[in-house]
Amino acid sequence: MPDTQITAVLIHGAWAGGWVWEAITPYLEERGFRILAPDLPGCGARLGNPAEASIERCVADLEQQLDEIDGPLLLVGHSGGGAVATQLAESIAERVIGVAYLAGMMLPSGTGFGDLVSEMIKDFPEASGIGPFLEWESDGQVSRVQPSAIRNIFLQDVSEQVAEQAIGRFSPQAEGSRALVPHWTQARFGQLPRLYVEALQDRSVVLPVQRRMQQLVPGARVVSLNTGHVPQVAAPEAVADALAEFVSG
Repeated sequence: MPDTQITAVLIHGAWAGGWVWEAITPYLEERGFRILAPDLPGCGARLGNPAEASIERCVADLEQQLDEIDGPLLLVGHSGGGAVATQLAESIAERVIGVAYLAGMMLPSGTGFGDLVSEMIKDFPEASGIGPFLEWESDGQVSRVQPSAIRNIFLQDVSEQVAEQAIGRFSPQAEGSRALVPHWTQARFGQLPRLYVEALQDRSVVLPVQRRMQQLVPGARVVSLNTGHVPQVAAPEAVADALAEFVSG
C-alpha cells in the first residue's frame, strides 16, 4: 500500500539547528505529519571545513536522508532555510506537495538575500537585520551572532526562560551555507504550491523585505502572524495550523 502520510521536512536557518523545531513538532504530529528536522551541514556540530559549505551540499545531504522516507513531502524553510527549501524543491519537485516559508528567504532564481537587502537598505535601514551584530572568524568564512542580538533581533517576543534556553544553542555558521543563492525553473519549483508565513514583528528579515520577496516570487498563499523572527517558537500552534490548512487545500 502506498505511504500517503505527509513528511514535513523542517529546514532551519543560519546559526540554528534541528532543535529550533522542537516546540512545533508535537503540534505538527498531532495534525498527522511525520517530521524530519535535521541539522544541516555547515553549521554547529556539522560545521566541518567551512570552505566546503554550499547550498548544493545542503541539498545533497537532505536528498540522502529523504531516500529513506516514502510518501509526499512538505518542505518548510525558516529564514535562510527558505533558500535551501527552494533548491531542494527544484531538485525533487516530483515528491513535493508544497513549499512553506516562515519569515523565509523566498528568492528569485539567481538572487541572494544580500542582493535584495542591498537594494532595500536605503529606503529601509532596518533591512540590515542581524548583519551588524555578527562576529567573524576563519578569515570571514565563519560567523556567529552575539548573544544579546539573538535575544533582541531573533527572540524579542518570547519569554526570558525560552530565550535563555535557546541562546546557548545557536552555533557558528559557515558562510558558504549562509549566503545562499537558489537556482530554479518555472517548470519545477515554479509549479509548486507555496505558503508564506509573515512574521509581522520580525527584526531580522523585516516585513518590507518579506513582502518584497512575495512580489518578486508571486503566487504564494500568505498567512500573517504577529511574531518576531522565529514564529515556530513564539507561536507554534498557529504555525502548525497554517501548515495543516495549506496541505489540506
